[in-house]
Amino acid sequence: MNIPKKLGVSFLIVSLSAAIMTIVFFANIWEIRDATKRNNHAQEVYAKALTLETSILRENSQLRGFLVTADKSYLKSYEEARKEYDTTSRELAAMLSDPNELALLSKSNAEKTKWRRTWSDRLTDWVKAGRRDEAQQAVRDAGKAVLTSDIVLPLRAIRDQETAAIARNAASQNTAIGTAIVALLLGGVMMIGVVITLLIVLSRSIARPITTLTRLMAELARGRNDIEVPGSERGDELGDMARAVVVFRDAAKAKVSDDRERELALQAIGSGLHSLSEADLTVRLTDLPPSFHQLATDFNRAVQNLSGLTSDVRGSAGTIRSNIEEIRQATDHLSARSEQQAASLRETAAAVGEITQGVREGAVSAGEANRAVTEARDEAEKGGEIVAKSITAMNGIDQASREIVDIITVIDGIAFQTNLLALNAGVEAARAGDAGKGFAVVASEVRALAQRSADAASDVKARILSAIEHVRSGVVLVDETGNALQRIMGKVSDVSTVVDVIARFSEQQAHSLGQVNIAIGEIDSVTQQNAAMVEESTAAASVLAQECETLMASVMRFNVDAASPSRSQAHHRTANFRHPPTSRAA
Repeated sequence: MNIPKKLGVSFLIVSLSAAIMTIVFFANIWEIRDATKRNNHAQEVYAKALTLETSILRENSQLRGFLVTADKSYLKSYEEARKEYDTTSRELAAMLSDPNELALLSKSNAEKTKWRRTWSDRLTDWVKAGRRDEAQQAVRDAGKAVLTSDIVLPLRAIRDQETAAIARNAASQNTAIGTAIVALLLGGVMMIGVVITLLIVLSRSIARPITTLTRLMAELARGRNDIEVPGSERGDELGDMARAVVVFRDAAKAKVSDDRERELALQAIGSGLHSLSEADLTVRLTDLPPSFHQLATDFNRAVQNLSGLTSDVRGSAGTIRSNIEEIRQATDHLSARSEQQAASLRETAAAVGEITQGVREGAVSAGEANRAVTEARDEAEKGGEIVAKSITAMNGIDQASREIVDIITVIDGIAFQTNLLALNAGVEAARAGDAGKGFAVVASEVRALAQRSADAASDVKARILSAIEHVRSGVVLVDETGNALQRIMGKVSDVSTVVDVIARFSEQQAHSLGQVNIAIGEIDSVTQQNAAMVEESTAAASVLAQECETLMASVMRFNVDAASPSRSQAHHRTANFRHPPTSRAA
């Protein structure tokens, strides 16, 4: 049986013992609980019966006080006692389960009902009706019949039974407590005995073998490899541990042999590493134990590769040294071209600056011309407005002249009519003879005046018609002048648009040239930075040449095998150095 099973059986035995003791203990506790519950119930029944007895006695005493004094305060207390009795009686009936006690309670209630009907209710009604003396005399005549003994005695019998039940329950409770204590003590003693027995058994079967294995492992750790390990034939975990200790012992024996071989190998490797520290790359490991043959092979291959690498480094260092000079010359040429390019950029920047200034001045002039054309257009518009007003005024004059001609025509007609009237008046005056001479003179004068008015009106009409013709000619001329001004305004607007476009394009060209100038300045700055970087590259090439010389001196210290074949990578690097990218130089 393995150790977990042994421990499981031991734990099962302890658990069963504890379970048995717990069952016995809780059985007694349950009995104590039932006894306590019964005892509490008996005490409650006892208290209810005592309350009934007290209530009926109080009811009787308050009845007698009311009969003697007719004081209603006694009647109030009487009613309270009566109500308390009825309530407690119902509660007690619900609590009782013993038929004998139920019969006693029924008997007490029956006697109570009889007593109330025969005495208390009847006597209180007499006193309320003013027949107190008759009630008192009835009580004196009744003697013991009016007492409540028949009601109280069944209640006392119930209390006596509950007192006996309380005593029985207390005895049962004490017995259960004693039994629980005895069971607890016996169970504890049994548990202690079982635990001690299990400890002894487990100590002999588990602890002692573990102690033995621990001691053997300590001796094995101190270097003793000839120990004998008992218990390896066991089928439990301790047998597995014993077999593991045997494996450790055999491994320790093998380790001693391996340590001797390792020491020999370390001596040979140390000698080889010492030769390497002396820059001797021809050293090889030969006499090593069989278990270290792979290490010797790897060491020899690594030294051989290092020797070939050193030879390659020598060749590459020579190639680098020859290419560094070419790099230096290329950087010198690049520096000169950068300086030349920087000078050209500065000249270009100056020329572009002058062009930009000229374009800006042209843009300013175009703006001024645009403003002048705008002002001319405004003046032409004002002239057009004046011409329009002149045309309107001449049209008014023409209309007024026509109206004057009409008026003169009317005046001419009036003069003609006046002349006819004057002629008729002269004829009539001639007929009148001497009496009409004066009137004839007046008629003659009126006729002469009418003739002159007609002549003057004809002359004015002719002049006005001539003026109308001149006004019409002026209207036509002013109208043509207005049309000419409108055409001039259109041309001026076209010129203004063209000048505005020229000014805007000039401003855009000036802005673009400014951006070009800024870009040229940035290119100039970058060119100067490139020149500085070329100088740094030249300095770095010089430092690299010095480092290459140092590398050659360091590599020449190594003693290598026969010359290794040159590698294609070195030739590839040489080609790259001799043909640098043209974009980088540019």
